[in-house]
Amino acid sequence: MFEVTLISDKMEGGIRKASFLTCEAVCSSQIDIELEGDTLKSVRYTGGCNGNLQGIGALVAGMNKDEVIDRLSGINCKGRGTSCPDQLSRALKML
Repeated sequence: MFEVTLISDKMEGGIRKASFLTCEAVCSSQIDIELEGDTLKSVRYTGGCNGNLQGIGALVAGMNKDEVIDRLSGINCKGRGTSCPDQLSRALKML
């Protein structure tokens, strides 16, 4: 019900680049992730609250994906059952 949809997943120069559509319950519409091994290089959201989502991207850069999953999984925005951070954790679980 709140799952993300993988729309692109490719390797370029040792960096995994994946893009996901978010579910309709959140304000953002897409998440673009760059991973080097299990380390997040960058996270960019399309749509949503620009300042907060840039902040999330800056905070998780350099973190291990499993730590990000642990920290962000289950965050609920306004009783929706998911959130933009939770959608990132769901996307990372697929990588």
